[in-house]
Amino acid sequence: MTWAELFFDLVFVFAVTEVSTSLRDDQTWLGVVHAIVVFVPIYWVWVGTCVYANTHMVDTAVERLGIFTIALIGLFMALAVPDAYHGRGVLFAGSYVAARLVLLWLAKRGGKKAPITYLVAALVAGPLLLLGAFLPPLPRLLVWAAAGAVDLASSALGRRLLQRVQFAPGHLAERFGGFLIIALGESIVAIGAPAAAAKQLTAGTLGAVAAAFVLACALWWVYYVFAAVAVRHSLETSTTQGDIIRRVLSYGHLAFIGAVIAVAVGLAQAIAHPDVRLAAGAAGLLFGGSALYLATFGYTRWRMFRTVSRTRLSAAAAVVVLSPVSLFVPALAALSVLALVVVALNVVEHWMVRRAS
Repeated sequence: MTWAELFFDLVFVFAVTEVSTSLRDDQTWLGVVHAIVVFVPIYWVWVGTCVYANTHMVDTAVERLGIFTIALIGLFMALAVPDAYHGRGVLFAGSYVAARLVLLWLAKRGGKKAPITYLVAALVAGPLLLLGAFLPPLPRLLVWAAAGAVDLASSALGRRLLQRVQFAPGHLAERFGGFLIIALGESIVAIGAPAAAAKQLTAGTLGAVAAAFVLACALWWVYYVFAAVAVRHSLETSTTQGDIIRRVLSYGHLAFIGAVIAVAVGLAQAIAHPDVRLAAGAAGLLFGGSALYLATFGYTRWRMFRTVSRTRLSAAAAVVVLSPVSLFVPALAALSVLALVVVALNVVEHWMVRRAS
């Protein structure tokens, strides 16, 4: 991992914040769909640049400038997020097209053959986003959703070519794990910002901050203590490395990151009003995001090792079963119950690992 890549990631810290803010402003089902549809192109720009940096020497002046150019364009995309379905739609779509064209140019320099995912993004998904930018909000949403689906499907179209590419497993594992850290960082902001803005730090607020931080730590623990090593091992040993990159990294981490963003929005609401019951939207994001995060480990473990993650799927089911409770108790109590479930999962898995060793 180069310093240029880490600097590049700072733009996506801001992008995650903007997506999180848009979801905080509209916690309805439509708001969730709006957030997902704008996040997918942002995420796919990051994925494309990450894969490019993994397969090329990027520690030269030209490569650094190319990555910084994509970062600037990504910044424009992030700036467009708050009004992407209205006045800034063209900025959002045009920025995406520009980012994909720069990445395509970098990949084709020296007469090299560009991956099919880059071509599909630049020549199909990008024009679809531009077309949608000139439509009213609802048709725009539908066309942009189609563009996102095309992007996500493009790696499956290039599966055979992907299998021939030599990747650096350690680098990819670190990069995708790093993006998840960015999302978890948003949860820390969601914990601290409402508390800092409160007129008075009551015992309830401090208790909610503590419970939220325990939950964030527990979510971190689930991935970085147990799963991160497994992801790297799978990349290093799999005979179908390209499938692991596509299914576990590209798709699986999209779910991980999206889930954590949802949790962050729910946390902000719980911290702001710890003594009041959570609104249905906030409760759904907090508990639904946590359940999705835990359940995604079931998907990734099956894709990597063809084994069932019983502990994590059971924890996800427990979160779903307990979610209605959040509508009838104060936010602090709901948050504490959720944190307890994820902490219990980590304790059980720690005990299982020690027993097996």
